[in-house]
Order: sequence, then structure tokens, then C-alpha cells
Amino acid sequence: MSDTNSKVGKPVSFSLDGKTVEAQPGETIWQAAARHGTDIPHLCYRDSDGYRADGNCRACMVEIEGERVLAASCIRTPTEGMVVHSENHRARTARKMVMELLVADQPSRDTAHDPDSELWRYAETQDVDAARFPAKASPAPDSSHPAIAVNMDACIQCNLCVRACREVQVNDVIGLAGRGADAHIVFDFGDDMGASTCVGCGECVQACPTGALMPKTLLDDSQALAITPDRQVDSVCPYCGVGCQLTFS
Repeated sequence: MSDTNSKVGKPVSFSLDGKTVEAQPGETIWQAAARHGTDIPHLCYRDSDGYRADGNCRACMVEIEGERVLAASCIRTPTEGMVVHSENHRARTARKMVMELLVADQPSRDTAHDPDSELWRYAETQDVDAARFPAKASPAPDSSHPAIAVNMDACIQCNLCVRACREVQVNDVIGLAGRGADAHIVFDFGDDMGASTCVGCGECVQACPTGALMPKTLLDDSQALAITPDRQVDSVCPYCGVGCQLTFS
């Protein structure tokens, strides 16, 4: 992965979907594209302070001329004269397949924990509303926490909740256990969320792009969305003296 523009410390010009755009020092292809009005799907990256890109969901793949494989735009920095395609057939086909695979393990949209989640919104932009592939076994819901509903049947292991907990709030409660197909999100040492050392700050809920982590008050007993928030309010968490900034729905 090249990071030439961050080392040189000056803007670079590159082609994005036939238009010449400029990337600021340290900007990724995704960041430069977003600044110029191109919305490339993304699920494991949150464009907020404190969040780094991981490039593991592969929803933001783009084609770079002269390269054999597609690149994750959230972690790839452009170089001078690079030619990037985010809307050609190859890039769109790859992203559509990624969305199909992710949707395959999700509850159907009409019974989803959050039918308006980032996952479903981006799936819609890729013309995906169902998958051709069989779903894997769904883990049981965890309702042990007084404020947060945990439904790992919607988890895509984007690791945003891990970064939210470890790197943004520095609570280090959420982690990833297992390997390969057995990898899964855990709280502390595999505890239920309510029995873990979670302080209920809500950062993981705001970061989750699928509805796997949701405010408990919004869901009914079947874990389907029962209340649709009509507005959002920026506030400060009163739980402790840190004063974390939160957005309440």
C-alpha cells in the first residue's frame, strides 16, 4: 500500500471516474472521493474523529488502472496521476457480491433490528435486497445489558465496535475471539454484555453499521425495531466525570 502523499506532504492529483481530483496530504482515496461528492459504500470505516480505517469489510473496493486486484479505498492513498474507477463494471460487481455475502447472514430487512442501518442502505444502492447464499447459524440474542441489545445475527465483524471501545473510549471491553469462520465478537472474556465491565457509554451502538448493537428501548421482545426515532440530539453522557459526547436518537 502506497502512502506517498503523506510522506511528501503536498496534495496530489489523480483521476476518479474520469474526473481530475486533488487529495490532501494523508488522505485516502475514500476520503478524497467523499470530499468531492462521491459516496463509495463503506461499513468498517467510520468517518469520525478517533476512528482509523481497517479495510476488512471490502465494501469500498475500487479499481486502479495497472493493478491486478481491486483496492480498498478506505486504506489506500492515491499517488500522482493514479487512475481510479469506483463506478465501472468490475468495481460495482465486486461490491455487489460483497453485499450479497453480508446480507446472506442477516435477518430479512422486514424483521431486521435496524432496517435503515448503513448495511441495508448501501445494499439498496447496490441493488441487493436478498442473497442467493445460505445463512450460517445465528447466535442467540443477549438481553443482559440494561441499555444495549446485542444481536450478533446481524454482526458482520467489521470491528467498528472493537475500535470504538478500545481506541475511542479506551474501555477495552469489546474484543474479537476465535479464528477464521469461528471469529466472533466478545465482551471481556466471553461474558454476556450485562455481566461484563461495560460502562454503557454507547459508543459501540453509534458505531455499529448493522443493528447488531442497538438501544434496548427501540426493540420489541422479538428484537425487531418497534420505535423509529424521529430526531437526534447531541448531548453529553452523565454517567461519569469524563463527559463523553453522545448523539441520542
